[in-house]
Amino acid sequence: MSHYFDESPTTRSRSGSVALTVGDRTLTLATDRGVFSADRLDPGTAVLLDTVPAPPSAGDLLDLGCGYGPIALTMAVQAPGATVWAVDVNERARELTAANAKAAGLDNVRVAHPDDVPEEVRFVELWSNPPIRIGKAPLHALLLDWLPRVEGASYLVVQRHLGADSLRTWLIEQGWETEKIRSRKAFRVFSARRAG
Repeated sequence: MSHYFDESPTTRSRSGSVALTVGDRTLTLATDRGVFSADRLDPGTAVLLDTVPAPPSAGDLLDLGCGYGPIALTMAVQAPGATVWAVDVNERARELTAANAKAAGLDNVRVAHPDDVPEEVRFVELWSNPPIRIGKAPLHALLLDWLPRVEGASYLVVQRHLGADSLRTWLIEQGWETEKIRSRKAFRVFSARRAG
């Protein structure tokens, strides 16, 4: 069985689309089976996008686990002077994000496999609906790899019954100043910053 966090999904393709409204623009995003929430804008992603302040207008921004690109494209529309890194292990997701960015005329989106992001790149902000279902240990390892590369805030949305509160506790234990900034529809949105 194929999962959205597999590098090469074996699920048979079945194309679809999802509407995404960003300000006064409505984007039609191509989706497909084998990627996260292919049939609708994920409710957690919707809560995140409705909660976070506009991203910084310049610098490198990160969407970690981009799926077909709703978070990355939102950042790209809101911050046309920034470079938005859309990072995912899933090759089908990366292909969709690249196609969606091109269709929307967003040339400030850089789609990449995690291993292809240069180590020296530092991000001014991160937005993510992280892949909780990969398991606690792999999720912690993923966050420990990427959060130290963020100079400003990291915004994460996690479903309450999938461990949102325990993830917040873990982040605090790891030295991140973590604040719950919204709780809605069983989702928690956190901001995390490097302590000190």
